[in-house]
Amino acid sequence: MRRLSFVLAAMTLVAACGSAGPAAPQATATSSAAAVATPGAGLRTLRLPMGYIPSVQYASFYVADAKGYFADEGLALEYDYLFETNGVQLVGSGELPFAVVSGEQVLLARAQSLPVRYVMAWFQEFPVAVIAKREAGISAPADLVGKTVGVPALEGASYIGLLAMLDGAGVDVEDLTLQNVGFNQVAALEAGQVDAVVVYANNEPIRLAAQGMQLNTIKVSDYASLAANGILTNEATLADDPELVRGFLRALLRGLEDALADPEGTYAIVKQYVAGLTDDALEQQVLAATMEMWRAERLGFSQPEAWETMQATMLASGLLAAPQDLALTYTNDYLP
Repeated sequence: MRRLSFVLAAMTLVAACGSAGPAAPQATATSSAAAVATPGAGLRTLRLPMGYIPSVQYASFYVADAKGYFADEGLALEYDYLFETNGVQLVGSGELPFAVVSGEQVLLARAQSLPVRYVMAWFQEFPVAVIAKREAGISAPADLVGKTVGVPALEGASYIGLLAMLDGAGVDVEDLTLQNVGFNQVAALEAGQVDAVVVYANNEPIRLAAQGMQLNTIKVSDYASLAANGILTNEATLADDPELVRGFLRALLRGLEDALADPEGTYAIVKQYVAGLTDDALEQQVLAATMEMWRAERLGFSQPEAWETMQATMLASGLLAAPQDLALTYTNDYLP
């Protein structure tokens, strides 16, 4: 049952990194890096679980890769686009040194005694949001009272984000009707099956607006600070190879800085890594919205209050049975 719960939680989370539309992601086989990032002689190849399909939202990784920043650290990346829990389990077992995950996955893993630690906040802003058709008159959490809200599942990032947003706005979740609609949020909203749905602010609202749908978007980050997507490693790697961790983060942060400084050049690099991007204007909007979620006074830094709120929300909802030691859950000590 614990393993089932772990997998279900990930299924609601993986869309956070997706830009292939609002449909549910499919677990894919391991996919190697693009031809532009062919490993050179003497580089250490790292398989990196990404948690979702190739996407413009991984631009910071692709920029660091294409510009040779990982190679500067003696590394070459092989991107593995599988479900997020695969990455958590592989890192927790010591089979791989890194994975891209979200905050609640780290707490769930620690609760199951997996020796993992989050070492870099890639997203500074929790990307979950609630959207509703504009004519519904829902523009704030209080407007959800008495309404039916579609969620992918009653756990995972979407559910946790919704609960944290309601709590931050002083709204009792019991005053809403929650409906499990799986990954069919958009279809449920379009059909009038629900009044609002939980999605990702840097994805579905942009794509639906491009289709002519008029929406109101309520972002979780406007009401609560939560630990979002970042880099996971394990205690053995931190103890035995701390320079690997520092080098990996140094390269990724260089890519993140460059991506933010040059969105147009960044998108050109993304197109070398992500096949099938046909609507450049739309994908660049998704990229721009994603970049806003990366920005911070200090890139990569984990905010203590984000972890405290994440844990408090999970405890209150019963998704976490007991509090975890946050000092062992995340660290900023390996950031450059």
